[in-house]
Amino acid sequence: MSIQDEKKRWQEQTIAKVVAKNPERKPTFNTTSDIEVERLYVPEGEDSAYAEKLGFPGEYPFTRGVQPTMYRGRFWTMRQYAGFGTAKESNERYRYLLEQGQTGLSVAFDLPTQMGYDSDSAMADGEVGKVGVAIDSLADMEILFDQIPLDKVSTSMTINATAAVLLAMYIAVAEKQGYTSQQVMGTIQNDILKEYMARGTYIYPPRESMRIITDIFAFCKDQVPKWNTISISGYHIREAGSSAVQEVAFTLADGIAYVEAAVKAGLDVDDFAPRLAFFFNAHNNLLEEVAKFRAARRLWAKIMKERFGAKNPRSWMLRFHTQTAGCTLTAQQPDNNIMRVTIQALAAVLGGTQSLHTNSRDEALALPTEESVRIALRTQQVIAYESGAADSIDPLAGSYMVESLTDQIEEQASDYIRRIDDLGGAAEAISRGFQQKEIQDSAYAYQKAVETSDQVIVGVNRFTVKGVPPKDLLKVKPEVEIAQKKSLAALKAKRDNGAVEQKLAALKIAAQGSDNLMPFILDAVKVYASLGEISDTLRAVFGEHQETVVL
Repeated sequence: MSIQDEKKRWQEQTIAKVVAKNPERKPTFNTTSDIEVERLYVPEGEDSAYAEKLGFPGEYPFTRGVQPTMYRGRFWTMRQYAGFGTAKESNERYRYLLEQGQTGLSVAFDLPTQMGYDSDSAMADGEVGKVGVAIDSLADMEILFDQIPLDKVSTSMTINATAAVLLAMYIAVAEKQGYTSQQVMGTIQNDILKEYMARGTYIYPPRESMRIITDIFAFCKDQVPKWNTISISGYHIREAGSSAVQEVAFTLADGIAYVEAAVKAGLDVDDFAPRLAFFFNAHNNLLEEVAKFRAARRLWAKIMKERFGAKNPRSWMLRFHTQTAGCTLTAQQPDNNIMRVTIQALAAVLGGTQSLHTNSRDEALALPTEESVRIALRTQQVIAYESGAADSIDPLAGSYMVESLTDQIEEQASDYIRRIDDLGGAAEAISRGFQQKEIQDSAYAYQKAVETSDQVIVGVNRFTVKGVPPKDLLKVKPEVEIAQKKSLAALKAKRDNGAVEQKLAALKIAAQGSDNLMPFILDAVKVYASLGEISDTLRAVFGEHQETVVL
Protein backbone atom coordinates (compact mmCIF):
# COMPACT_ATOMS: atom_id res chain seq x y z
CA MET A 1 0.00 0.00 0.00
CA SER A 2 1.38 3.44 -0.96
CA ILE A 3 2.00 6.20 1.60
CA GLN A 4 -0.90 8.19 0.17
CA ASP A 5 -3.19 5.17 0.55
CA GLU A 6 -1.97 4.72 4.13
CA LYS A 7 -2.66 8.40 4.82
CA LYS A 8 -6.17 8.02 3.45
CA ARG A 9 -6.73 4.97 5.69
CA TRP A 10 -5.45 6.94 8.70
CA GLN A 11 -7.79 9.83 7.92
CA GLU A 12 -10.85 7.64 7.39
CA GLN A 13 -10.33 5.25 10.29
CA THR A 14 -8.28 6.93 13.00
CA ILE A 15 -8.86 10.65 12.45
CA ALA A 16 -12.56 10.45 11.64
CA LYS A 17 -13.33 8.78 14.98
CA VAL A 18 -11.29 11.28 16.98
CA VAL A 19 -12.61 14.40 15.26
CA ALA A 20 -16.23 13.19 15.57
CA LYS A 21 -15.76 13.05 19.33
CA ASN A 22 -13.31 15.94 19.82
CA PRO A 23 -13.34 18.45 16.93
CA GLU A 24 -10.16 20.29 16.06
CA ARG A 25 -9.65 23.86 17.26
CA LYS A 26 -10.62 25.35 13.88
CA PRO A 27 -12.32 24.10 10.71
CA THR A 28 -9.19 25.01 8.71
CA PHE A 29 -5.70 26.23 9.54
CA ASN A 30 -4.08 28.82 7.29
CA THR A 31 -0.84 30.79 7.08
CA THR A 32 -0.82 34.59 6.98
CA SER A 33 -0.76 34.24 3.18
CA ASP A 34 -3.96 32.20 3.38
CA ILE A 35 -2.21 28.99 2.38
CA GLU A 36 -4.05 26.09 3.97
CA VAL A 37 -1.92 24.09 6.41
CA GLU A 38 -2.44 20.34 6.17
CA ARG A 39 -2.98 18.23 9.24
CA LEU A 40 -0.04 16.01 8.29
CA TYR A 41 2.57 16.12 5.53
CA VAL A 42 3.99 12.89 4.06
CA PRO A 43 6.35 12.10 1.16
CA GLU A 44 4.76 12.30 -2.27
CA GLY A 45 6.53 9.27 -3.72
CA GLU A 46 7.24 5.80 -2.41
CA ASP A 47 9.33 5.32 0.74
CA SER A 48 9.58 1.75 1.97
CA ALA A 49 10.95 2.82 5.37
CA TYR A 50 8.25 5.41 6.07
CA ALA A 51 5.67 3.17 7.76
CA GLU A 52 8.30 1.38 9.84
CA LYS A 53 10.17 4.47 11.02
CA LEU A 54 7.60 7.25 11.08
CA GLY A 55 4.06 5.98 10.61
CA PHE A 56 1.14 8.22 11.55
CA PRO A 57 0.32 10.22 14.69
CA GLY A 58 -1.56 8.16 17.24
CA GLU A 59 -0.27 4.91 15.74
CA TYR A 60 2.77 2.68 16.31
CA PRO A 61 5.68 3.52 16.45
CA PHE A 62 4.44 7.02 17.47
CA THR A 63 7.47 8.83 16.04
CA ARG A 64 5.13 11.58 14.85
CA GLY A 65 3.11 11.92 18.07
CA VAL A 66 0.96 9.97 20.49
CA GLN A 67 -2.35 11.67 19.63
CA PRO A 68 -3.92 11.50 16.14
CA THR A 69 -4.65 15.25 15.92
CA MET A 70 -2.01 16.48 18.39
CA TYR A 71 -2.22 20.25 18.94
CA ARG A 72 -4.85 20.76 16.25
CA GLY A 73 -7.17 19.07 18.74
CA ARG A 74 -5.97 20.94 21.80
CA PHE A 75 -2.75 22.55 22.94
CA TRP A 76 -0.33 20.92 25.34
CA THR A 77 -1.04 21.47 29.04
CA MET A 78 0.66 24.69 30.10
CA ARG A 79 2.10 24.19 33.56
CA GLN A 80 4.34 26.46 35.60
CA TYR A 81 6.40 24.70 38.25
CA ALA A 82 5.77 26.71 41.41
CA GLY A 83 5.86 26.51 45.16
CA PHE A 84 7.69 28.41 47.89
CA GLY A 85 7.40 29.37 51.51
CA THR A 86 4.17 28.32 53.17
CA ALA A 87 1.19 26.53 51.70
CA LYS A 88 -0.79 29.78 51.88
CA GLU A 89 1.77 31.71 49.79
CA SER A 90 1.97 28.93 47.21
CA ASN A 91 -1.83 28.67 47.01
CA GLU A 92 -1.95 32.39 46.17
CA ARG A 93 0.64 31.86 43.38
CA TYR A 94 -1.30 28.88 41.97
CA ARG A 95 -4.55 30.80 41.84
CA TYR A 96 -2.75 33.72 40.17
CA LEU A 97 -1.31 31.38 37.50
CA LEU A 98 -4.70 29.79 36.84
CA GLU A 99 -6.19 33.26 36.42
CA GLN A 100 -3.43 34.04 33.89
CA GLY A 101 -4.45 31.12 31.68
CA GLN A 102 -2.32 28.27 33.02
CA THR A 103 -4.10 24.95 32.46
CA GLY A 104 -2.42 22.71 35.03
CA LEU A 105 -0.46 22.96 38.27
CA SER A 106 3.09 21.77 38.90
CA VAL A 107 4.12 21.69 42.55
CA ALA A 108 7.63 22.31 43.84
CA PHE A 109 8.36 21.05 47.37
CA ASP A 110 11.11 22.23 49.68
CA LEU A 111 14.07 19.95 50.42
CA PRO A 112 12.87 18.78 53.86
CA THR A 113 9.59 17.63 52.30
CA GLN A 114 11.48 15.85 49.53
CA MET A 115 13.77 14.13 52.03
CA GLY A 116 11.08 13.08 54.50
CA TYR A 117 11.78 15.57 57.29
CA ASP A 118 9.28 17.78 59.09
CA SER A 119 9.98 21.50 59.33
CA ASP A 120 10.85 21.14 63.04
CA SER A 121 13.61 18.61 62.33
CA ALA A 122 17.21 19.67 62.89
CA MET A 123 17.86 18.40 59.35
CA ALA A 124 15.45 21.06 58.01
CA ASP A 125 17.18 24.09 59.59
CA GLY A 126 17.57 26.88 57.05
CA GLU A 127 15.80 24.99 54.24
CA VAL A 128 12.12 25.35 55.09
CA GLY A 129 10.19 26.80 52.13
CA LYS A 130 13.36 27.71 50.23
CA VAL A 131 13.20 25.73 46.97
CA GLY A 132 9.54 24.83 47.18
CA VAL A 133 6.56 24.72 49.49
CA ALA A 134 6.86 23.18 52.95
CA ILE A 135 4.33 20.37 53.50
CA ASP A 136 4.36 18.75 56.92
CA SER A 137 0.87 17.27 57.07
CA LEU A 138 -2.55 17.03 55.53
CA ALA A 139 -3.35 20.40 57.13
CA ASP A 140 -0.76 22.08 54.87
CA MET A 141 -2.08 20.24 51.82
CA GLU A 142 -5.61 21.45 52.57
CA ILE A 143 -4.34 25.04 52.51
CA LEU A 144 -2.22 24.46 49.40
CA PHE A 145 -5.25 23.43 47.32
CA ASP A 146 -7.85 25.67 48.93
CA GLN A 147 -10.42 26.89 46.35
CA ILE A 148 -8.75 24.83 43.60
CA PRO A 149 -11.21 22.29 42.11
CA LEU A 150 -9.29 19.01 42.06
CA ASP A 151 -11.80 17.34 39.74
CA LYS A 152 -10.94 19.86 37.00
CA VAL A 153 -7.30 20.86 37.56
CA SER A 154 -4.53 18.40 36.70
CA THR A 155 -1.66 18.53 39.20
CA SER A 156 1.90 17.39 38.70
CA MET A 157 4.02 16.91 41.82
CA THR A 158 7.81 16.77 41.59
CA ILE A 159 8.30 14.39 44.49
CA ASN A 160 10.15 11.10 44.68
CA ALA A 161 11.24 9.52 47.97
CA THR A 162 8.06 10.73 49.70
CA ALA A 163 5.78 10.44 46.66
CA ALA A 164 3.48 7.91 48.34
CA VAL A 165 2.86 10.28 51.26
CA LEU A 166 2.14 13.33 49.09
CA LEU A 167 -0.16 11.32 46.82
CA ALA A 168 -2.05 10.09 49.89
CA MET A 169 -2.41 13.68 51.10
CA TYR A 170 -3.70 14.77 47.69
CA ILE A 171 -6.32 12.00 47.68
CA ALA A 172 -7.39 12.96 51.21
CA VAL A 173 -7.74 16.65 50.23
CA ALA A 174 -9.85 15.70 47.21
CA GLU A 175 -12.13 13.63 49.42
CA LYS A 176 -12.51 16.57 51.82
CA GLN A 177 -13.51 18.71 48.81
CA GLY A 178 -16.21 16.16 48.00
CA TYR A 179 -14.47 14.30 45.18
CA THR A 180 -13.47 10.66 44.92
CA SER A 181 -10.02 9.33 44.13
CA GLN A 182 -11.50 8.15 40.82
CA GLN A 183 -11.92 11.80 39.75
CA VAL A 184 -8.51 13.32 40.46
CA MET A 185 -6.00 13.80 37.64
CA GLY A 186 -2.29 14.35 37.78
CA THR A 187 1.19 12.93 38.06
CA ILE A 188 3.73 12.15 40.75
CA GLN A 189 7.33 12.01 39.60
CA ASN A 190 8.02 8.95 41.81
CA ASP A 191 11.25 8.17 39.92
CA ILE A 192 13.77 7.13 42.53
CA LEU A 193 16.41 5.59 40.27
CA LYS A 194 17.43 8.92 38.77
CA GLU A 195 17.80 10.26 42.33
CA TYR A 196 20.58 7.75 42.96
CA MET A 197 22.41 8.70 39.77
CA ALA A 198 21.78 12.44 39.35
CA ARG A 199 19.83 14.34 42.00
CA GLY A 200 20.28 12.87 45.47
CA THR A 201 16.88 13.24 47.18
CA TYR A 202 16.58 9.57 48.10
CA ILE A 203 15.80 8.06 51.51
CA TYR A 204 15.56 4.26 51.38
CA PRO A 205 17.76 1.67 49.62
CA PRO A 206 16.83 0.80 46.00
CA ARG A 207 15.03 -2.50 46.71
CA GLU A 208 12.72 -0.96 49.31
CA SER A 209 12.15 2.13 47.17
CA MET A 210 11.13 -0.07 44.25
CA ARG A 211 8.64 -1.83 46.51
CA ILE A 212 6.96 1.48 47.36
CA ILE A 213 6.80 2.41 43.67
CA THR A 214 5.18 -0.87 42.62
CA ASP A 215 2.74 -0.55 45.54
CA ILE A 216 1.72 2.83 44.12
CA PHE A 217 1.25 1.27 40.66
CA ALA A 218 -0.99 -1.46 42.06
CA PHE A 219 -3.02 0.88 44.29
CA CYS A 220 -3.67 3.50 41.62
CA LYS A 221 -4.67 0.98 38.94
CA ASP A 222 -8.06 0.63 40.60
CA GLN A 223 -8.30 3.45 43.13
CA VAL A 224 -6.86 6.42 41.16
CA PRO A 225 -7.24 5.43 37.49
CA LYS A 226 -6.69 8.92 36.03
CA TRP A 227 -3.39 9.37 37.86
CA ASN A 228 0.00 8.99 36.15
CA THR A 229 1.79 6.87 38.73
CA ILE A 230 5.32 7.76 37.69
CA SER A 231 7.04 10.40 35.61
CA ILE A 232 10.25 8.72 34.58
CA SER A 233 12.64 11.62 34.52
CA GLY A 234 15.45 12.45 32.16
CA TYR A 235 15.25 16.09 33.19
CA HIS A 236 17.55 15.82 36.19
CA ILE A 237 19.91 13.51 34.32
CA ARG A 238 20.36 16.27 31.74
CA GLU A 239 20.64 18.94 34.44
CA ALA A 240 23.48 16.91 35.97
CA GLY A 241 25.38 17.21 32.68
CA SER A 242 24.39 14.32 30.42
CA SER A 243 24.16 14.55 26.66
CA ALA A 244 20.86 14.26 24.79
CA VAL A 245 21.65 10.64 23.91
CA GLN A 246 22.44 9.79 27.53
CA GLU A 247 19.24 11.49 28.68
CA VAL A 248 17.17 9.23 26.42
CA ALA A 249 19.14 6.08 27.19
CA PHE A 250 19.30 6.38 30.98
CA THR A 251 15.68 7.49 31.25
CA LEU A 252 14.35 4.58 29.19
CA ALA A 253 16.65 2.16 31.03
CA ASP A 254 15.05 3.35 34.28
CA GLY A 255 11.64 2.85 32.66
CA ILE A 256 12.58 -0.73 31.78
CA ALA A 257 13.58 -1.33 35.42
CA TYR A 258 10.22 -0.05 36.71
CA VAL A 259 8.26 -2.18 34.26
CA GLU A 260 10.32 -5.26 35.18
CA ALA A 261 9.78 -4.61 38.90
CA ALA A 262 6.02 -4.23 38.44
CA VAL A 263 5.75 -7.41 36.35
CA LYS A 264 7.85 -9.28 38.92
CA ALA A 265 5.44 -8.04 41.62
CA GLY A 266 2.61 -9.76 39.73
CA LEU A 267 1.10 -6.87 37.74
CA ASP A 268 0.08 -7.37 34.12
CA VAL A 269 2.02 -4.95 31.93
CA ASP A 270 -1.12 -3.62 30.25
CA ASP A 271 -2.70 -2.90 33.64
CA PHE A 272 -0.17 -0.20 34.55
CA ALA A 273 1.86 0.75 31.47
CA PRO A 274 -0.80 3.11 30.01
CA ARG A 275 -0.36 5.36 33.09
CA LEU A 276 3.42 5.62 32.82
CA ALA A 277 4.63 9.09 31.90
CA PHE A 278 8.03 10.64 31.21
CA PHE A 279 9.71 13.96 31.96
CA PHE A 280 12.37 15.40 29.66
CA ASN A 281 14.61 18.43 29.47
CA ALA A 282 14.52 20.89 26.56
CA HIS A 283 18.03 22.18 25.91
CA ASN A 284 19.38 24.83 23.53
CA ASN A 285 20.25 22.82 20.41
CA LEU A 286 16.87 23.16 18.71
CA LEU A 287 17.02 20.42 16.07
CA GLU A 288 18.81 17.88 18.27
CA GLU A 289 16.13 18.35 20.92
CA VAL A 290 13.29 17.84 18.42
CA ALA A 291 14.98 14.67 17.19
CA LYS A 292 15.56 13.50 20.77
CA PHE A 293 11.85 13.56 21.59
CA ARG A 294 10.94 11.73 18.37
CA ALA A 295 13.63 9.07 18.92
CA ALA A 296 12.57 8.49 22.53
CA ARG A 297 8.96 7.94 21.47
CA ARG A 298 9.89 5.41 18.80
CA LEU A 299 12.37 3.55 20.97
CA TRP A 300 9.97 3.23 23.92
CA ALA A 301 7.21 1.91 21.64
CA LYS A 302 9.54 -0.83 20.42
CA ILE A 303 10.66 -1.68 23.96
CA MET A 304 7.12 -2.05 25.25
CA LYS A 305 5.83 -4.00 22.27
CA GLU A 306 8.81 -6.25 21.58
CA ARG A 307 10.54 -6.62 24.94
CA PHE A 308 7.53 -6.70 27.26
CA GLY A 309 4.88 -8.00 24.88
CA ALA A 310 2.40 -5.26 25.74
CA LYS A 311 -0.80 -5.63 23.72
CA ASN A 312 -2.59 -2.36 24.49
CA PRO A 313 -1.44 0.41 22.09
CA ARG A 314 -1.62 2.86 25.00
CA SER A 315 1.10 0.83 26.69
CA TRP A 316 3.40 1.60 23.75
CA MET A 317 2.95 5.38 24.00
CA LEU A 318 5.64 7.57 25.48
CA ARG A 319 3.70 10.52 26.91
CA PHE A 320 5.92 13.20 28.37
CA HIS A 321 6.13 16.51 30.18
CA THR A 322 8.93 18.91 29.28
CA GLN A 323 10.68 21.59 31.28
CA THR A 324 13.09 24.04 29.74
CA ALA A 325 16.70 23.65 30.86
CA GLY A 326 17.48 25.26 34.20
CA CYS A 327 21.18 24.50 33.71
CA THR A 328 21.31 26.83 30.68
CA LEU A 329 20.03 29.86 32.59
CA THR A 330 22.65 32.49 33.39
CA ALA A 331 22.90 35.00 36.22
CA GLN A 332 24.70 37.33 33.79
CA GLN A 333 22.32 39.30 31.55
CA PRO A 334 19.29 37.35 32.83
CA ASP A 335 16.99 38.79 30.15
CA ASN A 336 18.89 36.60 27.65
CA ASN A 337 17.23 33.66 29.38
CA ILE A 338 13.91 34.69 27.82
CA MET A 339 15.33 33.89 24.36
CA ARG A 340 16.87 30.63 25.55
CA VAL A 341 13.58 29.50 27.07
CA THR A 342 11.71 30.42 23.88
CA ILE A 343 14.00 28.24 21.74
CA GLN A 344 13.73 25.37 24.22
CA ALA A 345 9.94 25.63 24.47
CA LEU A 346 9.67 25.65 20.67
CA ALA A 347 11.78 22.47 20.55
CA ALA A 348 9.41 20.78 22.99
CA VAL A 349 6.37 21.77 20.93
CA LEU A 350 7.94 20.73 17.63
CA GLY A 351 8.92 17.46 19.35
CA GLY A 352 5.34 16.72 20.47
CA THR A 353 5.29 17.24 24.24
CA GLN A 354 2.06 16.66 26.21
CA SER A 355 2.72 19.38 28.79
CA LEU A 356 5.31 22.09 29.25
CA HIS A 357 6.89 24.27 31.92
CA THR A 358 8.88 27.30 30.85
CA ASN A 359 11.54 28.56 33.26
CA SER A 360 11.63 32.20 34.29
CA ARG A 361 14.42 34.62 33.40
CA ASP A 362 15.55 35.20 37.01
CA GLU A 363 15.80 31.58 38.20
CA ALA A 364 19.61 31.57 38.10
CA LEU A 365 19.41 34.21 40.82
CA ALA A 366 16.35 33.44 42.95
CA LEU A 367 12.84 32.09 42.96
CA PRO A 368 10.93 33.77 40.12
CA THR A 369 8.85 36.89 40.64
CA GLU A 370 5.24 37.05 39.43
CA GLU A 371 6.31 39.25 36.50
CA SER A 372 8.95 36.72 35.42
CA VAL A 373 6.53 33.82 35.71
CA ARG A 374 3.99 35.69 33.60
CA ILE A 375 6.59 36.25 30.84
CA ALA A 376 7.45 32.54 30.94
CA LEU A 377 3.79 31.55 30.63
CA ARG A 378 3.22 34.12 27.86
CA THR A 379 6.11 32.48 25.97
CA GLN A 380 4.08 29.28 25.72
CA GLN A 381 0.93 31.17 24.78
CA VAL A 382 2.69 33.08 21.97
CA ILE A 383 4.06 29.81 20.55
CA ALA A 384 0.59 28.25 20.78
CA TYR A 385 -1.53 31.05 19.40
CA GLU A 386 0.79 33.09 17.17
CA SER A 387 3.67 31.03 15.78
CA GLY A 388 1.77 28.45 13.69
CA ALA A 389 4.03 25.71 15.08
CA ALA A 390 1.01 23.90 16.49
CA ASP A 391 -1.09 23.95 13.30
CA SER A 392 0.47 20.88 11.65
CA ILE A 393 1.58 17.63 13.25
CA ASP A 394 5.33 16.94 13.43
CA PRO A 395 6.14 19.74 10.96
CA LEU A 396 9.88 18.99 10.81
CA ALA A 397 9.37 15.36 9.71
CA GLY A 398 11.14 14.61 6.46
CA SER A 399 13.96 17.06 7.11
CA TYR A 400 17.12 15.18 6.15
CA MET A 401 18.89 16.52 9.24
CA VAL A 402 16.08 15.87 11.70
CA GLU A 403 15.45 12.33 10.44
CA SER A 404 19.18 11.54 10.51
CA LEU A 405 19.50 12.90 14.05
CA THR A 406 16.42 10.92 15.13
CA ASP A 407 17.92 7.70 13.77
CA GLN A 408 21.35 8.33 15.31
CA ILE A 409 19.96 9.22 18.75
CA GLU A 410 17.82 6.07 18.74
CA GLU A 411 20.79 3.93 17.68
CA GLN A 412 23.21 5.37 20.25
CA ALA A 413 20.62 5.25 23.05
CA SER A 414 19.87 1.61 22.19
CA ASP A 415 23.57 0.83 22.49
CA TYR A 416 23.67 2.38 25.97
CA ILE A 417 20.61 0.33 27.01
CA ARG A 418 22.31 -2.85 25.81
CA ARG A 419 25.37 -2.00 27.93
CA ILE A 420 23.15 -1.36 30.97
CA ASP A 421 21.36 -4.69 30.36
CA ASP A 422 24.75 -6.43 30.29
CA LEU A 423 25.53 -4.92 33.71
CA GLY A 424 22.32 -6.38 35.14
CA GLY A 425 19.88 -3.53 34.54
CA ALA A 426 19.55 0.09 35.60
CA ALA A 427 19.62 -0.43 39.37
CA GLU A 428 22.68 -2.69 39.28
CA ALA A 429 24.46 -0.34 36.84
CA ILE A 430 23.76 2.59 39.18
CA SER A 431 25.17 0.62 42.12
CA ARG A 432 28.36 0.20 40.09
CA GLY A 433 28.43 3.89 39.21
CA PHE A 434 28.12 3.37 35.44
CA GLN A 435 25.57 6.08 34.67
CA GLN A 436 27.11 8.48 37.19
CA LYS A 437 30.54 8.17 35.53
CA GLU A 438 29.10 8.68 32.04
CA ILE A 439 27.23 11.80 33.19
CA GLN A 440 30.29 13.17 34.99
CA ASP A 441 32.46 12.73 31.88
CA SER A 442 29.86 14.47 29.71
CA ALA A 443 29.46 17.35 32.18
CA TYR A 444 33.23 17.80 32.41
CA ALA A 445 33.61 17.93 28.62
CA TYR A 446 30.84 20.54 28.32
CA GLN A 447 32.23 22.74 31.11
CA LYS A 448 35.71 22.54 29.61
CA ALA A 449 34.30 23.71 26.27
CA VAL A 450 32.60 26.65 28.00
CA GLU A 451 35.79 27.66 29.80
CA THR A 452 37.82 27.54 26.58
CA SER A 453 34.99 29.40 24.74
CA ASP A 454 34.64 26.53 22.26
CA GLN A 455 31.05 26.53 23.52
CA VAL A 456 29.83 30.12 23.42
CA ILE A 457 27.44 31.25 26.17
CA VAL A 458 26.16 34.70 25.26
CA GLY A 459 26.76 37.15 28.08
CA VAL A 460 29.07 34.75 29.95
CA ASN A 461 32.15 34.04 27.81
CA ARG A 462 31.25 36.27 24.84
CA PHE A 463 29.36 39.55 24.45
CA THR A 464 29.76 40.40 28.13
CA VAL A 465 28.85 43.72 29.74
CA LYS A 466 29.34 45.24 33.14
CA GLY A 467 25.93 44.68 34.63
CA VAL A 468 24.05 46.27 37.47
CA PRO A 469 22.94 43.74 40.13
CA PRO A 470 19.27 42.89 39.53
CA LYS A 471 16.67 44.27 41.89
CA ASP A 472 13.35 43.05 43.31
CA LEU A 473 14.34 39.38 43.51
CA LEU A 474 12.01 37.11 45.43
CA LYS A 475 13.46 36.02 48.77
CA VAL A 476 11.96 33.58 51.25
CA LYS A 477 12.14 35.22 54.67
CA PRO A 478 13.34 33.43 57.83
CA GLU A 479 9.92 34.08 59.37
CA VAL A 480 8.52 31.38 57.08
CA GLU A 481 10.43 28.66 58.94
CA ILE A 482 9.37 30.04 62.34
CA ALA A 483 5.71 30.16 61.29
CA GLN A 484 5.82 26.65 59.83
CA LYS A 485 7.29 25.20 63.03
CA LYS A 486 4.60 26.92 65.13
CA SER A 487 1.87 25.61 62.85
CA LEU A 488 3.19 22.06 63.09
CA ALA A 489 3.45 22.26 66.89
CA ALA A 490 -0.15 23.47 67.10
CA LEU A 491 -1.31 20.60 64.87
CA LYS A 492 0.46 17.98 66.98
CA ALA A 493 -1.10 19.44 70.12
CA LYS A 494 -4.69 19.32 68.89
CA ARG A 495 -4.82 16.12 66.78
CA ASP A 496 -5.73 12.68 68.18
CA ASN A 497 -2.23 11.46 68.96
CA GLY A 498 -3.50 8.05 70.02
CA ALA A 499 -4.96 7.55 66.55
CA VAL A 500 -1.68 8.71 65.00
CA GLU A 501 0.34 6.19 67.01
CA GLN A 502 -2.08 3.43 66.08
CA LYS A 503 -1.91 4.16 62.35
CA LEU A 504 1.89 4.47 62.39
CA ALA A 505 2.16 1.14 64.21
CA ALA A 506 -0.02 -0.50 61.55
CA LEU A 507 2.18 1.02 58.82
CA LYS A 508 5.31 -0.37 60.50
CA ILE A 509 3.84 -3.89 60.62
CA ALA A 510 2.84 -3.61 56.94
CA ALA A 511 6.35 -2.47 56.00
CA GLN A 512 7.82 -5.48 57.81
CA GLY A 513 5.55 -7.74 55.77
CA SER A 514 4.43 -7.68 52.14
CA ASP A 515 1.12 -5.79 52.21
CA ASN A 516 0.59 -2.85 49.85
CA LEU A 517 1.72 0.21 51.83
CA MET A 518 -0.55 2.80 50.22
CA PRO A 519 -3.73 2.08 52.23
CA PHE A 520 -1.73 2.28 55.48
CA ILE A 521 -0.06 5.56 54.46
CA LEU A 522 -3.45 6.97 53.49
CA ASP A 523 -4.89 5.99 56.88
CA ALA A 524 -2.00 7.70 58.67
CA VAL A 525 -2.33 10.85 56.60
CA LYS A 526 -6.04 11.14 57.36
CA VAL A 527 -5.42 11.30 61.12
CA TYR A 528 -2.79 14.03 60.49
CA ALA A 529 0.35 11.97 61.01
CA SER A 530 3.14 14.16 59.69
CA LEU A 531 5.27 13.46 56.65
CA GLY A 532 8.33 13.12 58.87
CA GLU A 533 6.61 10.67 61.20
CA ILE A 534 5.52 8.47 58.31
CA SER A 535 8.99 8.62 56.73
CA ASP A 536 10.69 7.82 60.05
CA THR A 537 8.40 4.81 60.50
CA LEU A 538 9.59 3.46 57.15
CA ARG A 539 13.22 4.42 57.90
CA ALA A 540 13.05 2.26 61.01
CA VAL A 541 12.17 -0.76 58.87
CA PHE A 542 13.95 -0.08 55.56
CA GLY A 543 17.05 1.83 56.65
CA GLU A 544 18.66 4.58 54.55
CA HIS A 545 20.60 4.40 51.30
CA GLN A 546 24.34 5.08 51.31
CA GLU A 547 25.61 6.77 48.15
CA THR A 548 27.97 5.04 45.73
CA VAL A 549 30.93 7.38 45.25
CA VAL A 550 32.30 7.46 41.69
CA LEU A 551 35.62 9.15 40.88
